[in-house]
Parts: sequence; C-alpha cells; structure tokens
Amino acid sequence: MNPLELAQIRYSAKKFDSSKKIPQEIIDDLKEILRLAPSSINIQPWKFTFVQNPAIKEKLAAVSMHNVEKVNQADLLVVFSVADDLDAFQEVVDCGVLSDRHKDWYNSLRKNTPEADLKTWMAKQVYIALGVGLNASAAFGLDATPMEGIETDKYAAILEMTVYKPLFAMAVGYAAADDHNRLEVTPKLRRPLEDVIESV
Repeated sequence: MNPLELAQIRYSAKKFDSSKKIPQEIIDDLKEILRLAPSSINIQPWKFTFVQNPAIKEKLAAVSMHNVEKVNQADLLVVFSVADDLDAFQEVVDCGVLSDRHKDWYNSLRKNTPEADLKTWMAKQVYIALGVGLNASAAFGLDATPMEGIETDKYAAILEMTVYKPLFAMAVGYAAADDHNRLEVTPKLRRPLEDVIESV
C-alpha cells in the first residue's frame, strides 16, 4: 500500500475489539520503527513505553479521562514520554549518538534557553514520533488512536517514571465492527486541497 492510500484509510478508532491480539512480530517491528523516528539534530528526547500487561493497562485506563474504554479494549497502549530531568538526559546527549556538531549545538541551546522553552522544543520532537507511529500502525493493518486525554502525572507515577514525563498515548489494536468512527460510517473530512496547499 502506498503512502497516499495509507493516509486515505487511516482514522482514529473509537472502539476496539479486545478479542483480537496483535502478532508479536508486528509489535517488535513497531518498536523498531519508533526507535528510528526522526528528530531535530537527532536529539531523540523520548521514551516509548509499550504496555500490554492487563493490570498496568487497567490502572492507566482509570486515569485516561474520556479514553478509559479505548485503553482497556486496545491490545496495546504506547505511552510517549519526553525527557523531563535534563541533567539525567545529558548522559544521553553525551553518550555518542549525536555528532559533535549537534552535541555542541544542543549544549549551547541548553545553556542559553529557558528550561521551559527547551522542554517545549523537545516535546515537539515526540509529536513527530507519534505521526510515525500512527502511519506505521496503519501500514500493519492496525487501528490506532492518539490520546492527549490522559492524566500525565498519574501515568508517570504508575509507570514509575522520573527522568521522562508522559505526554500522550496511542491505543493500538483492531477496531470493533461497531466502531462508529469507521470510514464507511463516518467519512474522513478534510479541508479542500486548495485551502491548505500553496505552491510558489
């Protein structure tokens, strides 16, 4: 399936079939795809937590606001987190994944940028990875739903996170037959091409 077809068929599932399980090899591939996601200067300020343990998933569902059912029904929940302890994250920066030029650029940015602004920039990189995860899920024939509607501090406590902070999650699985958001029930609506694309 080409990228245009993927964009045409991808939608946010609102109800999952909890009886259908994702093959482990697809989950492993999804992990590798997220590991390879692009980020500015290759900073990779993220952690992707793959949750399938029913007990943990149930705890996370309880603090997922209007997404409780989706979290409980989906076979997989991926939690996208961003570096929050910048001193601890410095070890990642110094480990050799970044080129010397990019390392110097980041260190200068950290020195001269308010911490809140630096964390905002890092969070934007994690959103890039979300797009990669959504498209990859569609390519595998899975249904996925991005969810900002989670209580991030409670997610962090449940997952015992200190260095990273959850930003949002992605429920992944197979949509239920009666999912009202299926494209044949609720067609995808987008603004006209000429309204959003400009060629110069």
